[in-house]
Amino acid sequence: MNVLITGAAGGLGRALSCECARRGYRLFLTDVNGPGLSCICEGIRRQFDAAVDGAVCDLTDGRDVDAMFSQIDEKGVRFDMLFDVAGVDFEGGFLQQDREKIAGIVALNDAAALRVAHAALRRRRTGGRFTLVFVSSLASLFPMPLKATYAASKRFLLDFATALRRELWDENVRVMALCPGGMATAPQAVQAMQAQGIWGELTANPLETVARRTVSRALRGKALYVPGALNRALAWLGRLLPRSWVAAAIYKRWQGAQGRSLPQENPEGACPS
Repeated sequence: MNVLITGAAGGLGRALSCECARRGYRLFLTDVNGPGLSCICEGIRRQFDAAVDGAVCDLTDGRDVDAMFSQIDEKGVRFDMLFDVAGVDFEGGFLQQDREKIAGIVALNDAAALRVAHAALRRRRTGGRFTLVFVSSLASLFPMPLKATYAASKRFLLDFATALRRELWDENVRVMALCPGGMATAPQAVQAMQAQGIWGELTANPLETVARRTVSRALRGKALYVPGALNRALAWLGRLLPRSWVAAAIYKRWQGAQGRSLPQENPEGACPS
């Protein structure tokens, strides 16, 4: 099985890369972090004796993406699975953030994800099933004051995955949205979870467990995976309550958490330092 993983140098992308290598899949990994990408590729070769190629790529640059897929075409690779992981998290009030950094969240979380998915789908293996996983977020299920752009960008991926799943079902393409809570992908992410106190601990997800269960559920053709019983209960409760109530409750909690600690950008696909 040939698998493409974006944001592979760290965090969830790294965990998914290791899980797929453990299963014996052939990997093509990409990340903007060149040293981190070289590190994970070499580690996978040594630990799993797996076939793995990598390409440094800025997924927000269409020319970079075209160059990466030209490399893939030269190798004649056709894919069976794509994990669209690369993304960025950013917290803080909308007007307190730099305008271009805010726009950059959408450029990476949404536009880049669509760019890669479109290219990979055109390079899927003929006659077999293609599995596509978009990494959304638990935040996509709620209106999130003080994290509004990030949550909305992940909501886009959730809705897009649901629609694309129906659109491509008859072409033997299965699309799943992954909506995890907090994960220890980088020191900033750990700091943010600690600032939320007990709720940060209860809604957190262990990377390796999420990776293993994500791959298994995607292969079974599932449409949605929300890791953690509490997170699934919160998602269910959020659908019952008026969204204005949910936004007010979240705003109150995030005000306190961000007062204690306001992390800066946390690239979801970057290697922890």
